[in-house]
Parts: sequence; structure tokens; C-alpha cells
Amino acid sequence: MTSNNNILEITHLEKNYQDTKDEIKAIDDFSFKVEKGKFISIVGPSGCGKSTLLSILAKLEDKSSGEITFNKDNIILGYMLQKDSLFPWLTILDNCLLGLEIKGIKTEDNISYVNHLLDSYGLTEFKDKYPSSLSGGMRQRVALIRTLAIHPDILLLDEPFSALDAMTRVALADDLYKMIKKEGKTVLMVTHDIAEAVSLSDIVIVLTKRPAKIKTIYEIEFEDRKTPFENRSKKEFNIYYEKIWRDLDVHI
Repeated sequence: MTSNNNILEITHLEKNYQDTKDEIKAIDDFSFKVEKGKFISIVGPSGCGKSTLLSILAKLEDKSSGEITFNKDNIILGYMLQKDSLFPWLTILDNCLLGLEIKGIKTEDNISYVNHLLDSYGLTEFKDKYPSSLSGGMRQRVALIRTLAIHPDILLLDEPFSALDAMTRVALADDLYKMIKKEGKTVLMVTHDIAEAVSLSDIVIVLTKRPAKIKTIYEIEFEDRKTPFENRSKKEFNIYYEKIWRDLDVHI
């Protein structure tokens, strides 16, 4: 990675929690540079600290030590959680505009951009309806549009498909990938799904069990990269999948 294209640099990041008896280390000496425009997935054993890392980047939690450097002034982060968190009393359009209202940037251009996104991803006819009328996959598309509406420099995605059934997950992964690539966004995604990580990502970071350290970093290279769904049928997919599975050392 060339340093002049790194939008984020994380150096020796550590996170400790204090319980009633001891100090518990959640993240230990995490260092990584995020290149602009890359899709990066973070996988690791359950409870290892993957989501904690995103929370620290989003300033929802404090780090214990280390440095986090965003190489852009006034960086904008978009944080998308497992649940869509749509407000049931707001229309789909109003839900999409909520971030713009909170930030005080609900301009005509930004409203037009949201309408463009709704149209591009087949949601225009639902913009005056309420979340209860949408399927789970459609609700997540709305949540992504709401996140993109604020023009984030980096998208932080915390298991964005985990609440969906298997078929909807794969379809939504394709939609999300197309949307993000079209908009030229940088992505850090936490997931427990190896197939999801390999099919979507440019880079997969494998973490150890808690305290989370970087165990392996894979640069995912397909001879002919396609959509995430199509990538799953490629020979490289199975090779990366098996390597990451062994790294995770999952015991059933």
C-alpha cells in the first residue's frame, strides 16, 4: 500500500476493559493501514473484539492506547449496524434523509442524491411508505442509502447481513457491492461469514481469539473479479475460504 493513498492508519491500538476484579484486554497491538477505495473485511472468533474495533473508530468507545489517524480533514464516517434501525413512524424517504437533518446538510442537492439512490436501487415506489411495508432485504437497502446520503469517506459495516436469510444475504451482498463500488467508498466490514468476506473484499484481516491481534492478512485476488455471487464459484474462492477457515481454528 502506498502511504499517500492511505485514508486511515491504525498504529498499536489497544483496548482494555475493567471488570470488578481484573483488567480485560480486548484488542492488543492492532496496526493496519487502510487504502482509499478498498473493501476490507475483518473476521475472527466470536467475541474476539471485531465490533469493538469499529466502535472505537466511530468514537463510540475510547481506545486505551495507540494512534488512529485519518488522513483527511473533517473525515465523515458512515456506521451501519446489524439491525436497520429504521424509525417506523417515518416514511422511507424521511428515514433516508434523517442523517442529513441531524448534520444540518439537508440541501436540495443532497435530497436529489437520496432520490437518485432510491431510484437506482428499485425503491422509488416505496419512498412514501413506511418500514413495516418492506422486506428485511429492502429495509437494509434503505439503511445503506441512509448511510450513503451523508457522503461518508469510510463506511463501517457491522455484520450488515446477519439478520437476513441465506438467499437474501447473497442478493443484498451483490447490491451492496455494486452500490459501494459505484460510489467509490472505502469500507471496513466486520463479519463472521467467511464466504461473505472472501466474495466481497479486496482484503480480509483474520483476528485471533480475544485479545484480538492480527493473525493473517489476505489480499483477495480473483483472475476475473465479478459480483460477489459470481466470485463464489471461482477456484480462488475455495482456496481463500479454506485458508481462512484453518486460521480461525474453529472447533465444532
